[in-house]
Amino acid sequence: MKTEQPAPAATTFNTVKEVEANLKARMDKAVSDLQHDMATIRTGRASLGILDHIRVDYYGTPTPLNQIANLHVPEPSLITVQPWDVSQIGPIERAIRVSDLGLNPANDGKIIRLPIPPLNEERRKELVKRLHATAEHHRVSIRNIRRDGNENVKKLAKDKKITEDDEKRSFDEVQKLTDGYMLKVDQAAKIKEKEILEIR
Repeated sequence: MKTEQPAPAATTFNTVKEVEANLKARMDKAVSDLQHDMATIRTGRASLGILDHIRVDYYGTPTPLNQIANLHVPEPSLITVQPWDVSQIGPIERAIRVSDLGLNPANDGKIIRLPIPPLNEERRKELVKRLHATAEHHRVSIRNIRRDGNENVKKLAKDKKITEDDEKRSFDEVQKLTDGYMLKVDQAAKIKEKEILEIR
């Protein structure tokens, strides 16, 4: 999980517009990081996103799985992994087995098949808990970005670059922006939760 980096201290803003553009870019990044992190949480359906965090020991270098193999979803409950270099079938299988996905890979010497078993209720609850933690982590990021934005607005007012009225208006804008992005996080998490809990 990536953590939102604070804005570099050297960043100086001359207008409220610049502050807002910076906030928007950073909040967009937080939401896209959330989407990426949620893709690695499995549902009852095969999705290549769940393999995003798998790293394979490729001649001593931890390498993302999709950089050393073709990945396919031939049917809703199966993922196939075809290594470009067959000698890597063992390390790939090992990496999948030791991951937190709870999958049981099988290979025929050329291709690895990953059956995606239906989730039992206990596993669903664990995944929903993990999803909620992931979403909360990104909510905290957005609140931190809001705090940075408000600090930057205060600095503009202190440096007499904006009036007191502008400052008040800006705080409202920053809050409105924050509320909008919080809503995006909540909606994305709600959709993902529904996918996890859906019984097929």
